[in-house]
Amino acid sequence: MAGANAEAAAEGTAADRVGAVAAGGQDEAAQRATRAMLADPATHGGAAVRQVRTHAAIVFLAGERAWKLKRAVRFPYLDFSTVEERRLACEAEIRLNRRTAPEIYEAVVPVTCGPDGQPRIGGEGAAIDWLVRMRRFDENQVLDRLAEVGRIDLGLVEALADHVAAFHGAAEPRPDRGGAEAMRRVVETNARAMADRAAVLDPAAAEGLTTATLAALEAAAPLLERRRREGFVRLAHGDLHLGNICLVDGRPRLFDALEFDERLTAIDTVYDIAFLVMDLLARDFVRHANRFLERYVERTGDLAGLALLPLGLSMRAAIRAHVSAAIADGAEDPAPHVRAARRYLDLACRLLERVPPRLVAVGGLSGSGKSTVARALAPWIGAAPGALVLRSDVVRKRLAGIDPAERAGPEAYAAGMSERVYEALRHAAATVLAAGRTVIVDAVHARPEERAAVEAVAHRLGVPFAGLWLDAPAGALIERVERRQGDVSDATADIVRQQLRYALGEVAWRRVAAASGPAEVAATVGRLLGLDEAAVLDMAQCRDAPGP
Repeated sequence: MAGANAEAAAEGTAADRVGAVAAGGQDEAAQRATRAMLADPATHGGAAVRQVRTHAAIVFLAGERAWKLKRAVRFPYLDFSTVEERRLACEAEIRLNRRTAPEIYEAVVPVTCGPDGQPRIGGEGAAIDWLVRMRRFDENQVLDRLAEVGRIDLGLVEALADHVAAFHGAAEPRPDRGGAEAMRRVVETNARAMADRAAVLDPAAAEGLTTATLAALEAAAPLLERRRREGFVRLAHGDLHLGNICLVDGRPRLFDALEFDERLTAIDTVYDIAFLVMDLLARDFVRHANRFLERYVERTGDLAGLALLPLGLSMRAAIRAHVSAAIADGAEDPAPHVRAARRYLDLACRLLERVPPRLVAVGGLSGSGKSTVARALAPWIGAAPGALVLRSDVVRKRLAGIDPAERAGPEAYAAGMSERVYEALRHAAATVLAAGRTVIVDAVHARPEERAAVEAVAHRLGVPFAGLWLDAPAGALIERVERRQGDVSDATADIVRQQLRYALGEVAWRRVAAASGPAEVAATVGRLLGLDEAAVLDMAQCRDAPGP
């Protein structure tokens, strides 16, 4: 498949009923003939044809190809009513999507009249319409379908974060777009759309959400404007949810970026990823949402932008709420869409609720399980999708100018480097806390002054602090580091033996026996920090080793 899913098709049915203006006369007749030609297996060498309809396009799936025809419609936010406008939209779709999925998006192809007066793909003469030609891919490899069958693992989430971070890094900065006013337009559109669906979406809840969102937007406006000037508004994707991500040759690829309104595509990068994070949260993939955010921030270093995340998450959930309500209006069985719309509205309200940040430091010698415990804990403390984990091993390699997945050389452990690493960790923690988010600092913290300094960050910013020290026998520490594969840490058995000779001084942090398995230790930590039993049970099931 090359784009649309059943939900989008249902959305098209509802949208058709609420105000699309079809192109008239000759253009509409030509579209009917073009649709008939594309639906005919003879056009595709006899291959069976399947159609997927949305409110603005029809995708014809045949053999190894997918052909996307823009429908001759006009909405308040979209105008495909002329051949020229459809050509421009097709070209924009190719241009935007070849940045991330060149294997899928092949070309813009004209539809012309053949000698018999019938439409055909390609050919000479004036174009009567335009198509996007795509390579068809396996619909079962779209991430929303993989999520439905539980086949999205944390390794895939990390690869996806790498892909999105690289895409954002290369995307064109657009300081002429975005900012507070652009976000306000989205909020106002959401408010009108929710009001139009009062039969499904509780008006009081929708109005309360709009009031809270506008207040959050006013508070965020200076940051939004600063980020616009600093280059964080980029020509991004605009519709970055699981249904618009597929695996091609096992690697994630973004497709179906918004092409019809640059104001919805040239946006703050945090607002772009907010759709994906919200989608994972709405599906109860909490650990996956947390891991995506951790990895994305590791790759981009965009700590200050985290302050915008609650606003972005809530706005994306509000969009899904009114879209789901519109789908219900045109569905044969509206009940599941009504339930979805109400869940999204509830989620949008909850995502804006302020959760006070806190700082947790996890210390212990190499092999004590710090990173596993930190990552098991992270999704369950702080505002959704949980705490951000800051790892000393990642910071060390960034300071040394190497990729976290690479093994560090002597330069990463030169004299004075450890002091720089801990100073950078504390600075990053302060930035994350100032953004209103909980942070977990994962580092050895062997020296008393290192432990005191990270605790001082919390006191200075007036947030609660919890220090945890993981204890394990020497033999267990050595065995664990020797067993590691694909981990960002470069610790070896010799390094552990050196650490065992450290003078730790008095350790005032809560000491946790870490000789047992990581799941048991994580559950113990969860209870020490007062998490509810559901979170503790999830932590007890955590088996994944930290990745690079």
